Amino acid sequence: MNFVCVYYGDKYIFKYVEVLYNMVKRNLTIPHKFICFTDSTVIHRRKEFKTKDIEWRQFKRHDFEGWFNKMQLFSPDSKLEGNNLYMDLDVVIMKNIDCFLTYGEDHNFVGMNDFNPQTGLFNSSIMKFNNKTTSKLIWEPYMKNRGDYKRMTGDQNIISDLIKKHKDTISFPDSWTQSYKWFNREGNRYHSSNWTFEQDPNAKVCVFHGSPNPSDSKESWVIDLWK
Repeated sequence: MNFVCVYYGDKYIFKYVEVLYNMVKRNLTIPHKFICFTDSTVIHRRKEFKTKDIEWRQFKRHDFEGWFNKMQLFSPDSKLEGNNLYMDLDVVIMKNIDCFLTYGEDHNFVGMNDFNPQTGLFNSSIMKFNNKTTSKLIWEPYMKNRGDYKRMTGDQNIISDLIKKHKDTISFPDSWTQSYKWFNREGNRYHSSNWTFEQDPNAKVCVFHGSPNPSDSKESWVIDLWK
């Protein structure tokens, strides 16, 4: 089993990979590989990573921009074997996450429902997949019609369009995740003046979609967990 993340470009400082690794080590008890896909050729040489069991993998293709590189996770070239749990760098893991890696069967794609239920999309911040089936359902049709998908604004739009139509696609329980800004999936998308940044005691992972980022938070519970 694999825990997978992506470090691409310069949106985040190197510390984000280190902190995610630390949070996973504290909260995932299932034996796994921690794999980070990156375009960086020097990140693995940094001193803060020398004692950490991180497997660095370079993206095979260089014609993807920004976070659309996340699509390469589903390529056979990624060499991801078995079940994979993916999380974005801008999450805060608050409790044990074993259930994310064991939820569903091997053939299931498991997505996280978007925090705005009106979109009908998955939020691609957290995904579980097995490329034995997912490469055929996502990567192959995406590459075949890649030009048509340029109209979509984000990787989660593309992933949702390709995978949600299949019967073996399921969702993580909504109670497992919270939005840092909107707290839950109820009500309207709140104006920033109404954000309270409270911690949901039932959630296991807090997702920082957009800004602010975890390193920007002044909330004590975030500071205690994001390290």
